[in-house]
Amino acid sequence: MGDWMKTPASAADLAASGMRAQSVRLRHVSENIANIDTPGYRRKLVTFQEEMDFGRATGGVKASPTRLDQTERQRIFEPAHPLADDEGYYTGSNVDLVVEIADAREAGRSYEANLRMFEQSRQMSSALLDLIRR
Repeated sequence: MGDWMKTPASAADLAASGMRAQSVRLRHVSENIANIDTPGYRRKLVTFQEEMDFGRATGGVKASPTRLDQTERQRIFEPAHPLADDEGYYTGSNVDLVVEIADAREAGRSYEANLRMFEQSRQMSSALLDLIRR
C-alpha cells in the first residue's frame, strides 16, 4: 500500500487548497492591474506547488512565494513628468492589461471549479451520513 493511501486527503481539502491558491493568484492580478500606471512597478507572479506535509505530498496545491516579473519595463516619453530623466523618459510598469484580464478569468474559472468540487464533496458526505443514520 502506498503512503498516499494511509491518510488520504478529502476531496473537500483538495478543493479548498485549490481555492486558496487561486485566491492568492487573483489578489496578485488585482494588484498588478491597480499598479498598471505606477512608474517602476514590476508585475507580481505566482506559480503553484504541491503541498507537502512533513515531506509527504498531500495532493493539495499551494501558491509559491511571490516573484517579480523581470521583463523589461516600458520607457515612457513625458518630459514634464517629475521622474523623467534628461531625455524626457521615465520607466513605467511591465504590466499588460490583456494578460492580467486573461489570468483573472482563468483563475476565476479554476476557483469556481474547485468550489463546485467542494460543494459536491460536502453534499456527498451529508448523503452518506443520512444513509448511516437509517
